[in-house]
Amino acid sequence: MKTISYLLLLVFSEGGAQSGSPLDVNPGVILWTVVTFVLLLLILKKIAWKPILNSLNERENFIKDSLEKAEKAQKDAEKLIAENKVNLSKADEEAQKIIDQSRELAEKLKTQILDESKLQAKKMILDATNEIERKNTEAFNKLKEQVADIAVDAAEKILRETLDKEKQVKLVNKYLDDLKN
Repeated sequence: MKTISYLLLLVFSEGGAQSGSPLDVNPGVILWTVVTFVLLLLILKKIAWKPILNSLNERENFIKDSLEKAEKAQKDAEKLIAENKVNLSKADEEAQKIIDQSRELAEKLKTQILDESKLQAKKMILDATNEIERKNTEAFNKLKEQVADIAVDAAEKILRETLDKEKQVKLVNKYLDDLKN
């Protein structure tokens, strides 16, 4: 307190006289500078500091919110990536199942077609065998009819000829030669 009173005494004792050198200490100027500085601080505190602090706080909150949103977005992106990997693996599994099912179906179709073609071949062979047997039977029946006709013709000719034994033997031999031809 003594220092302040001493300073006040110096300021008022000189009466505000100024010396010529800028390096001279002038207590009056110091006092008015301090008073002006304090008044300026009070005015700035009332007027400017609150808006400055408010804008700094708003900026800080904006940065915090932005960081939180960025972290949330990163977590969401990581979650989506994990879900996409799971979905991709499921899709791969399903695709493999479809491929396996297609192969099984192709094998079944192949087996079915082979079985059907074997059955058709057997049926065709059976039909051909039956047709051959029918033709053989038909040919055999025709041959029997022809042999019967020849025998009847031969018997008729034999009866017309004299009933001489030599002639009959010659006639039978002749008809047998005709049959061989």
